[in-house]
Amino acid sequence: MKKNKIEKQIIDLVKSNPVKGLKTKDIAKRFNISSDKEYSDLKELLHSLYTSGKLNKQGKMYTFLYDKNEISGTLQMTRHGYGFVIPSLEGLEDIFISERNLGTAFHRDKVMVELFARNRKRRPEGAIVEVTQRDREEFVGTLHKSKQFNFVVPDDKYIHRDIYVSSSKLDEAGSGDKVVVKLIEWTSPTLNPIGEIIEVLGKGGDNRVEMLSIAKSFNLRTKFPNTVESEAAAFSKKDIEKEITNRLDLRDKIIFTIDPEDAKDFDDALSVEEIDEKTFLIGVHIADVSFFVKENSELDKEALLRGTSVYLVNHVIPMLPEGLSNNWCSLVPGEDRLCYSVLIKMTDKAEVKSYEIKKTVINNKRRFTYEEAEEIIETRKGDYVKEILQLNELAKLLLKKRIKSGGIDFVTDEVKFKMSDNDQPLEIIKKIRLQSHRLVEDFMLLANKLVAQKGKSYADKKSFPFVYRIHDVPDDVKIKELADFVKTLGYKLNVTGGVKSQSLQKLLEQARSKPEEILINEVMIRSMAKAEYSDKNIGHFGLAFKDYSHFTSPIRRYPDLIAHRLLFMYESGINLKEVQKYKKKLPAICKQNSASERLAMEAERESIKRKQIEYIKNHLGKEYDGIISGVQSFGIFVELNEILVEGLVHIKNLPSDTYVYDDKKYTLFGKIEKTSFRLGDKVRVRVLNINEERNEIDFELVD
Repeated sequence: MKKNKIEKQIIDLVKSNPVKGLKTKDIAKRFNISSDKEYSDLKELLHSLYTSGKLNKQGKMYTFLYDKNEISGTLQMTRHGYGFVIPSLEGLEDIFISERNLGTAFHRDKVMVELFARNRKRRPEGAIVEVTQRDREEFVGTLHKSKQFNFVVPDDKYIHRDIYVSSSKLDEAGSGDKVVVKLIEWTSPTLNPIGEIIEVLGKGGDNRVEMLSIAKSFNLRTKFPNTVESEAAAFSKKDIEKEITNRLDLRDKIIFTIDPEDAKDFDDALSVEEIDEKTFLIGVHIADVSFFVKENSELDKEALLRGTSVYLVNHVIPMLPEGLSNNWCSLVPGEDRLCYSVLIKMTDKAEVKSYEIKKTVINNKRRFTYEEAEEIIETRKGDYVKEILQLNELAKLLLKKRIKSGGIDFVTDEVKFKMSDNDQPLEIIKKIRLQSHRLVEDFMLLANKLVAQKGKSYADKKSFPFVYRIHDVPDDVKIKELADFVKTLGYKLNVTGGVKSQSLQKLLEQARSKPEEILINEVMIRSMAKAEYSDKNIGHFGLAFKDYSHFTSPIRRYPDLIAHRLLFMYESGINLKEVQKYKKKLPAICKQNSASERLAMEAERESIKRKQIEYIKNHLGKEYDGIISGVQSFGIFVELNEILVEGLVHIKNLPSDTYVYDDKKYTLFGKIEKTSFRLGDKVRVRVLNINEERNEIDFELVD
């Protein structure tokens, strides 16, 4: 075979199908290659094209890159100074970008990358040669002033360059102020970017300023336009009174809410009535936000842009103005409120016999906190004790059924803060998962499941669109790595023919209360796909539900509001033109809300991290017990057991050795002393240093 003659033909052939790609045998067949010698030559040539970066390879499939070895994509930075470009074309591997090859690109910028010649043992690597589109041009950070120069240190841990500001562009900001700086230019990676201050948020350290800076960093909408506020303010009690006659009146029923102690809005309530000794009518009553937020209204447009409420520490950025979220849409005690209720006829074995979804009006008889409801469950005394105990018994059966069918019950820890009057963290407290939490959770899961079944019935019978909460099956490669990893711990995970959720739950149960429980739990979570919204129903792997939606929190989640609208549209008789509109726009709405949810979660984690740092800076030198929560080539991350603060033990602060990082075993091995540090290992650390501007905590090991 003549190499020069066939090389271009192979590239053109693979180029004709860049996403799916071709196997070696497919290419051999196209060129009528049959002898062993020619086949061997072809394999050698394909490998050469791969290592030189002219072709990409995924498994056994060869795919095309781009002419001139340039690829477009999105830069994803790490907090350690290097990044990866995610190619625009599907099916291509991520491209590693070292810190010296980032050019003038920021996190999430659209870029062009020039590929380097490929080492067969490494992932593709390249250099950014052009920024084609900035993800953003405004950054939040802390201003530092001196006689010679001024610069802003960005809050975003993925932005690793300070932004210089001339004295004429300071906008009266003072040293130490939190500011918003707009990028003016960045022409060379050898120079720092130049910007101007366009907004002064206030002094760093003030809780309001810190939370506002986080919101600005994530481009969250912090103020409602006047038109939106005006629409919200236009509603009154009369609107509810006029609507009551159009609804099923449940105001005389015993209906109550169970929520966190500091909750400001209440969008779900519960009820239970005994039909006979073995049958109950369960009510899951959800605030009817759709009555107030009409499609294409200013309220609706703003809610879609926000997508979700964001819960920062001691600061909420609501999806809806407070006049609705904390008043007319909130199921406050003693007031008539409009609901969309899922009414479920259920046996004493928690089997659903039938259900219906009705527009209702309720009057909340009692607001319980989770702690109050828990005390009633434990002491069997208190307001509405019969109803709460009955709901709890049924909820326990629902949980048991879900786990038996393959639902995965992950162990995840969360924290809350005890704050001073001026919002300084006095104490970090690990949240305890109570029976009352599970009680509410399992009935909300059931309601969401039944609503999805109803929506799917319209999709099956009439091809009507609906919004689902989906969770895809785990990636085969990640699950295989999980199986290989737990095998080293003495556990077996069968992944032949694809893993089942029952197998994963069984693994968690086997590890329960054992030293490796946290380790297996963490590695399994990392192996999972991310849940998201979609108009295509593929089920929810983690919950083991064939049908699942979000219906129970319309005050704070836009997809729930959409589910309310669509369901009522179908149940009450619809306009087919409206159905066609939703068929076209629902995929984009789902994609946008999935992105909004991810952004909100990042912002919420950032606010917790910032408060944790604010707390731990007063405990420098203190020792804590912890667990290794992450392993990288440069060190180990340790999470403190009781307060869940995470910091880094840099490799320079580990016992003297030559360390090798094994990403498959989540371990740093010492080659000389044979010391090893593995994800999940227990360690004791001392708080060494705090970098508030970078939200970083350094630990050192205690012998």
